[in-house]
Amino acid sequence: MNQELFRPLQPAAPAQSPVAALPEKAAFGARELDGILHAAEGNVSGGMSLIAPWLAFMDWGAHLANAPMRRLELARAAAHQWRRLAFADGGATSIVPPPTDHRFGDAAWRKPPFNMFANAFLLAEEWWAMAASGPAGVDRGNQRVVSFAVRQLLDVFSPSNFPWINPEVIRATKDTNGGNFVAGAVHLLTDLQESVSGRPCGPDELRIGRDLAATPGKVVFRNDLIELIQYAPTTAEVRREPVLIVPAWIMKYYILDLSPENSLIRNLVAQGHTVFAISWRNPGPEFRNATLDDYRAKGVIAALDAVSDICQGAKIHACGYCLGGTILSIAAAAMARDGDDRLASVTMFCAQTDFTEAGELQLFITEDQLAFLDDVMRAQGYLDSRQMSGAFRLLRSNDLIWSRLIKIYLMGERDHPNDLMAWNADGTRMPARMHGEYLRRLFLDNELAEGRFTVGGKPIAISDIRVPLFIVGTETDHIAPWRSVYKIHLLNDADLTFVLTSGGHNAGVVSEPGHPHRHFRVGHRPVGALYIGPDEWLADAERREGSWWPAWWNWLDSLSSERIAPSATGSKRYPAIEDAPGQYVLEH
Repeated sequence: MNQELFRPLQPAAPAQSPVAALPEKAAFGARELDGILHAAEGNVSGGMSLIAPWLAFMDWGAHLANAPMRRLELARAAAHQWRRLAFADGGATSIVPPPTDHRFGDAAWRKPPFNMFANAFLLAEEWWAMAASGPAGVDRGNQRVVSFAVRQLLDVFSPSNFPWINPEVIRATKDTNGGNFVAGAVHLLTDLQESVSGRPCGPDELRIGRDLAATPGKVVFRNDLIELIQYAPTTAEVRREPVLIVPAWIMKYYILDLSPENSLIRNLVAQGHTVFAISWRNPGPEFRNATLDDYRAKGVIAALDAVSDICQGAKIHACGYCLGGTILSIAAAAMARDGDDRLASVTMFCAQTDFTEAGELQLFITEDQLAFLDDVMRAQGYLDSRQMSGAFRLLRSNDLIWSRLIKIYLMGERDHPNDLMAWNADGTRMPARMHGEYLRRLFLDNELAEGRFTVGGKPIAISDIRVPLFIVGTETDHIAPWRSVYKIHLLNDADLTFVLTSGGHNAGVVSEPGHPHRHFRVGHRPVGALYIGPDEWLADAERREGSWWPAWWNWLDSLSSERIAPSATGSKRYPAIEDAPGQYVLEH
């Protein structure tokens, strides 16, 4: 026996890295050159690294190669799918797609020969979902990447995407004598023009300040990151405590001030509240070094300072939406730690504080992806809205990509422009440093939930927030899944009201009274109550029809004091600067 193999290992002098051995400038230059390469790759890949999916498929393929019984099981499953296709009952659909899949909803898909195309695709899709879900031993993250990538690839080859085997397109072509393709070409040219200009170009364009973001008010504060809008009262008296709205800077603030009939801000003013809203700046390359804490200090805290001065020290109902809710929770926790008691309550719409179950968006947040994205953002100084929206659309590619392309370009149909569509096309950018900190510290490392997130060099904790909380999640949210939003129950034991409403990340929040087909559930957890899991909560919470907005208004009223005459617009320290919606919302 070779004794050398069993000799105790001796500590060796650390090997010097070849890069470390280079002069500092040379090493820095190598990193810069690699970054330039990655940025160029990102322009082609939409800002996504291709190494992560490659490694995931290597992991999946290696384990599958070492699982002969699993391969035999998949072969038997394939034979079973072929039998189902061959013996479909009278041409009826062999497999029913999920309720959210509307590609084959038209009755023509249930008639020959189109039923065969649909059946074959759905059975193949079912088999591939089975194949991608195993075998045992594959890293969980890699497993999710493989399943997601296979689903995206299959979506490309859906028979609904090909005009010559899509009965709906064939019917439209016959009915219009090919006019659908002419209309589709016109729509394509318009969309290309909008893509180049970065803003809507159609004849029915809705204008900010006239059709959107039109609630009367004044800009009463401006710094290099935000404008603060104070809205004009419409009631003779208002609640003493004002409401400050902190929207996400990943979107323009007027998602909460769309058309007059569905503007949450306008409705809130009509309920007798003094309302303020932050309008974030749309950052360019000059903001590349803006930090996440800048958004707290120059955004939330600066706005609170102004509101406190204008409203003469009244406590404030703070409300945050999406990423705005997350930064509000950070600010509120730091305020509680430091003895700042200016908040009367905290409301969060679709905002996460624990990111361990943040949904399929986590597929794009890995060490590899963040390193690649850092290089992409370093080159341009920000993350472009189109790079962000591409990832969001992939989460619902059937609804947001393929169905849209078929309807607009093959069917020649286009929905009449509406306020939500106009807002959705009005994208924003994210500063490079801030976005990297947000993704790494919150999503990847989950510092906020685990008590490792620091403000001013000292850690903060969501548990320190003692004011009443009103938390809203939406049933079909792919960006902030409601069960992830619900996790705040584990991080804070203050008085908490949780609302689960129908709709997704945007439509579930923009849910004005009178909107058809809306429902919600609401539950209240008093201080000191035992924890109830999300599924148990869902089973026990009574479903209510209609909008959840009145429930929030009633909650705000219950935490507010007397009614007073409306505050003057602005103050000596914070005078009115110009009419709402200000300048920052117009930046492209």
